[in-house]
Amino acid sequence: MSSGEATGYLHGYTDVERDRLRRQARFLEPMVHDRLPYRRRKKLLEVGSGVGAQTEILLRHFPELHVTGIELNEEQIAEARRFLATVPWATDRWTVVKGSAAQLEFGAETFDSAFLCWVLEHVGDPARVLSEVRRVLVPGASIVCNEVLNATFFIDPYSPDTLRYWTAFNEQQIDSGGDPFIGAKLGNLLQSVGFRDIVTEVKTFHLDNRAPAERAEFLAYWTELLLSGAPAVLASGRVSQETVDGMRNELARVARDPNSVFFYSFVQARARAW
Repeated sequence: MSSGEATGYLHGYTDVERDRLRRQARFLEPMVHDRLPYRRRKKLLEVGSGVGAQTEILLRHFPELHVTGIELNEEQIAEARRFLATVPWATDRWTVVKGSAAQLEFGAETFDSAFLCWVLEHVGDPARVLSEVRRVLVPGASIVCNEVLNATFFIDPYSPDTLRYWTAFNEQQIDSGGDPFIGAKLGNLLQSVGFRDIVTEVKTFHLDNRAPAERAEFLAYWTELLLSGAPAVLASGRVSQETVDGMRNELARVARDPNSVFFYSFVQARARAW
């Protein structure tokens, strides 16, 4: 496995996880896919295309686009192909191939746009991946990267088991070769490999009594996200089953609390290749 390949993915590749990824993509669609710069673009490279969840949204939003997805995991590739074959508006508009993002098997200036979503947090050498993406983009091509910034997570009422688990989750990702704080570094990374016109936007979920239904929905999604990493974190020995059970109970209590607060931010970066 080369240094740029996925190493820090904690969630596994089960059927349950594949379903979660599709629900996650739809749930976050209004923020991730807001005003993306792909009008009149024809050939987009999606790095880490997974189960095709983001691919479907991109094809729905941009009818002239053809998406080429690159993915390492063969089970994810098979699921993406199965899923996209059922999407009427996706017919003849996508390709999903197996390969390493750190060594793209495409010629220079093959694509006029690129999209990465929750990918760089899982790779050992994000600069190498971005350098490869830049190589295969034509001059003036648009790139959009969405990445986590896990230091921003906050909930109230105070939930010690959840915070203990969250620290262990992040440490496990770092030790596995990923970076749970990479969102804050996107500007530096993109600049370091030659992208220009770089703009970063912090996108925040700040949910309280002003939007109780959305808060409850997001807490359910967040609980599912955290629990998806529990087998890997438990196997590392960083937390006990008691802590995981405590986290589950705390999140359920937070969801029921009429005055609870949820806060989290991620970073979306946009740039151009030159």
